[in-house]
Amino acid sequence: MYAIVEIAGQQFKVSKDQQLFVHRLEGKEGSKVTFSNVLLIDDNGKVNVGAPAVAGASISVKILEHLKGDKVIVFKKRRRKGYKVKNGHRQYLTKIQVEGISEKGGVKPTAEKAESKVEVIAKAPKAGVTTAKKEAAPKADVKKPAVKKAAPKAAPKAAAKKPTKKEDK
Repeated sequence: MYAIVEIAGQQFKVSKDQQLFVHRLEGKEGSKVTFSNVLLIDDNGKVNVGAPAVAGASISVKILEHLKGDKVIVFKKRRRKGYKVKNGHRQYLTKIQVEGISEKGGVKPTAEKAESKVEVIAKAPKAGVTTAKKEAAPKADVKKPAVKKAAPKAAPKAAAKKPTKKEDK
């Protein structure tokens, strides 16, 4: 059995007794935390997908320790410009262990039930509500701003030829 759960803005595939590192969580070491934003649960081939989350499902985890991740070096350079910048970063992490996956939520309504609800509403409309399709309203004539047209260019005047030295002789 496994589940896809969103923890601290990231999605993780978790199973029972699995240990993983997530972004720093609130809570002391040894405390238990429950996450209810479960996106998918697979129970030996029986898949329950949420829209967007599975209703009633939750993951219980135990916080093992808070720590810092490995150092990441960020180095920027622009060649021939004399520009060099070196930065380091260490992410704050929490090591957790999954203690259990509970699927208390019921199965989502099937497509037939959803369609039947739509039909019932269509058959008995409320007062003042029309069920006919709305036709697209005709678009209003939008006038574009007038663009001044340039006067046609006059033909270029023939430039008087100046005699060159070869023609003078």
